[in-house]
Amino acid sequence: MGSEAPANPARHRLRNILGGSAGNLVEWYDWYVYSAFALYFAPVFFPHGDRTSQLLDAAAVFAVGFLMRPIGAWAMGVYADRRGRKAGLTLSVSLMCLGALMVALAPTYAEAGLAAPAILVAARVLQGFSVGGEYGASAVYLSEMAARRNRGFWSSFQYVTLIAGQLIALAVLLALQGLLDAAELQAWGWRIAFVIGAALALIVLWIRRRLAETESFENAKAKGGPRASGWRLFAEHPKAALLVIALTAGGTLAFYAYTTYMQKFLVNTSGFDRVTASRIMTGALFCYMCLQPAVGALSDRIGRKPVMAGFGVLGLLFTVPIFTALEHVRSAWAAFGLVMAALAIVSGYTAINAVVKAELFPAHIRALGVALPYAIANALFGGTAEYAALWFKDAGIERAFYWYVAAMIGLSLIVYLRMRDTRDHSLIHED
Repeated sequence: MGSEAPANPARHRLRNILGGSAGNLVEWYDWYVYSAFALYFAPVFFPHGDRTSQLLDAAAVFAVGFLMRPIGAWAMGVYADRRGRKAGLTLSVSLMCLGALMVALAPTYAEAGLAAPAILVAARVLQGFSVGGEYGASAVYLSEMAARRNRGFWSSFQYVTLIAGQLIALAVLLALQGLLDAAELQAWGWRIAFVIGAALALIVLWIRRRLAETESFENAKAKGGPRASGWRLFAEHPKAALLVIALTAGGTLAFYAYTTYMQKFLVNTSGFDRVTASRIMTGALFCYMCLQPAVGALSDRIGRKPVMAGFGVLGLLFTVPIFTALEHVRSAWAAFGLVMAALAIVSGYTAINAVVKAELFPAHIRALGVALPYAIANALFGGTAEYAALWFKDAGIERAFYWYVAAMIGLSLIVYLRMRDTRDHSLIHED
């Protein structure tokens, strides 16, 4: 595999999977730290209006990053299919490091006027480009590195590390909330989180340069087949590309509604203070992270389709009741239980969506096939989740958002029920 001839192939595979996962963790820490600290830095860049208006502005910038993800997915997906999964992973973490530094050093609105939010937007554009390519490269790398019998289990570590990145962002938030008062956090303390992300990215850059290339990519390169391109993806694999968009729509909307938006919901609607909301989400996300390998392993035993269909049915039935109950909850433990129920449901999507998509495409166009359709769906539904939720709230019809999430899950459920089980029809088997 690659230029190495390992004496212990299983240990070699495990080392590379864990190495690739560590890089994914830092990528998503840098991505999510923006959302975790938005309650503090939103007034710094957007000083006018009430709290909801400031959060709307910050959410709009968050959504801008998502709009760049399809472009990043296209450019870096092609790069990873042509130059290698390792090369794509290394480039993505380098760009994320630069974006984190830009946010950390950005001037405030009081110091630079409109230039301040412009710099924030530029940094999120760069990070959106990076994450757009990261998803495809890491999903494919983990899926190709894993053995066939436990591919669902090992590919679930993409979301283990994705959630861990979000969890670490929240842990940093809790630590800074304990060390600094609210005024200090709003004035300058939030910058520390972005400096930490940039420093971790440098460590991961070193780790990723030592990863081995996957055998699937090496075999495709040796065969000298067609080169990946956006035109070739939709011309030669239209059904698979559209399937990725459809199966992602409900899952990604639910994920961002239950995770990044949920912290703001607990403050802005349920009425918890910011510290309590952060603690609720930290505990829930830790449990959620631990669920992913179990659900991934379940898909190796019973198939991918039943697991995703389970998410579709439960999400359709319980999203509205869970959000409605959270409106009136006053106990932190009760809130934790409700959030945990939502996260357990969405695990049926998050734990295995990466491997499902990777199994749909041949090796020569796999990174692009996973990344670009996913990024399109993510930009349309995931990146706009917070903004849509806050818009409905600002308009006085907050519960319409709950029904919107449930309806999109229902539409994706139709796709899950009609698609073939990729565990039994995987194109990775043919590499």
